[in-house]
Amino acid sequence: MSLTDWIVLGVTLLTIVIYGVWKSGANKNIDQYLMGGRSLSWYHVGLSVMATQASAITFLSAPGQAYSDGMRFVQFYLGLPLAMIVLCVTFVPIFHRLKVYTAYEFLENRFDLKTRALTSFLFLIQRGLSTGITIYAPSIILSTILNINTVYTTLFIGGLVIFYTVYGGTKAVSYTQLLQMSIIFLGMFFAGAMVVHLLPERVGFVKAIKLAGKLGRMNVIDWKFDPNNRYNVWSGLIGGFFLQLSYFGTDQSQVGRYLTGSSIGQSRMGLIMNGLLKVPMQFLILLIGILVFAFYQFNRPPMFFNRYEVEQVKKSNYAGQYNQLEDKYTAIFEQRKSKAENLVNALDSKDKTQISQAQQALKVVDKTSGEIRREAIALMKKNNVKANGDDTNYVFLNFVTHYLPRGLIGLLVAIVFLASMGSTASALNSLASTSVVDIYKRIINPGATDKNYLLASRLATIFWGVICVLMALYASKVGNLLEFVNQLGSYIYGTILGVFVVAFYLKNIRGNAVFIAAVITEALICIMGYFELVAYLWLNAIGCILVIVIAAAINPLMPDNKNRVIAGRNDEATS
Repeated sequence: MSLTDWIVLGVTLLTIVIYGVWKSGANKNIDQYLMGGRSLSWYHVGLSVMATQASAITFLSAPGQAYSDGMRFVQFYLGLPLAMIVLCVTFVPIFHRLKVYTAYEFLENRFDLKTRALTSFLFLIQRGLSTGITIYAPSIILSTILNINTVYTTLFIGGLVIFYTVYGGTKAVSYTQLLQMSIIFLGMFFAGAMVVHLLPERVGFVKAIKLAGKLGRMNVIDWKFDPNNRYNVWSGLIGGFFLQLSYFGTDQSQVGRYLTGSSIGQSRMGLIMNGLLKVPMQFLILLIGILVFAFYQFNRPPMFFNRYEVEQVKKSNYAGQYNQLEDKYTAIFEQRKSKAENLVNALDSKDKTQISQAQQALKVVDKTSGEIRREAIALMKKNNVKANGDDTNYVFLNFVTHYLPRGLIGLLVAIVFLASMGSTASALNSLASTSVVDIYKRIINPGATDKNYLLASRLATIFWGVICVLMALYASKVGNLLEFVNQLGSYIYGTILGVFVVAFYLKNIRGNAVFIAAVITEALICIMGYFELVAYLWLNAIGCILVIVIAAAINPLMPDNKNRVIAGRNDEATS
């Protein structure tokens, strides 16, 4: 990066941190630190919810996902608007009336302490691991730019987020997210405009989309029902609905965002805002990846986008073989460029026969190019079995650092940092609140002062920050970050959602039954996920349904215990 880019990056990050700390003010008690005094407006809530979900992984991996696999990932979000409606009707008013700090407090009020503890524990595992991934994503950028190990960049980014989250609490998180999302929207708009601008003059936006479509990248909708297909309309609407409902309704990183709303109405409006904007936003981010794909039809892409892995194989005994593959890749690219230009000419002619012939010719060359790339990856694996053969996380980064003008590179890099900081800060705040409210305050030290709980919240934030950084150091082994985070969540979210569905709608089922059902279900889901019996999105629906069915079946067999009800009065909420 140039000096201008470094200045833009540094000023943007520094401004965000200073602004967040300044706006957060002094936190005098645990309610201000964890809930922001429950005083935020709907647009604050909406942008905070979006920023928590839209991590650096979204802006780093999603364009690469579209580049390699097309637009079909957008179907993952089709169930989100439906989930927002259910949340607004059911979850939000109950949580607000109970004045809970975490979603899991409600479960003790409805069932018992062990059910609350189990769901809290499952959340802490899932969110602790996945937050490490969100820290790792921007460390890829710094390590690529500075050509240093990701260990050092991970430690730097983790330390920066821990600092302002520990100091400012949830208000610092929310106010920084408000500014972050504004900068992110602006930056991604400029990125998309620049990709179109850099396309050959005869191509333009429309032809770039058509070109990508002819190579199978505009696969936005797939109506075929296939439980083994990760992304189609049905997995998105059904599996995605259960995943989004569980994520926004039972994951404290999101529940904590909309509980900061000043009223039920403000929280509802914030969630509706998220439901209306998230799918179009994700579509446009993926579309940038499609445009980058079209751009690389006319400009030679790297044979492998992860420069670190390329350097490792070039330092090995396989360097000669790899260089030969690169020469072949360059030669086949010239053919691909020629075939792509022929397809553009055919599209101009609107002759269906000519278009079909040009399309098939380009597909043949594209297939040969892919085979050479696979040979290169096999060579990397031969040199180092642990080499990461998935470079989708580096596609957009390579384009940004090589083709965008000075200043805009720094802004785009800052965007990935801001997204990571926003989602990571929310996660650390939620991990701290769950640890303190559901474990420390409820089980370990229930009679302490507000000052004690405030200190415990800060210490818990530091503890989880360290855990997440350690997880981030392992993240290079997991492949595509975007898919991995969603796969990880699908192992747990269905079970937790099932517990909440029983709590809300099946009032005759008691705590012992739902606790046993949740334990059995989680074991079954882990087995199904490990052996990949179905596509991972379906695990969310299966997990939820299994908890309901098993709990209903064994409830008559359980010893009679007090059946708690959903309460609406403040004095019935546990603490």
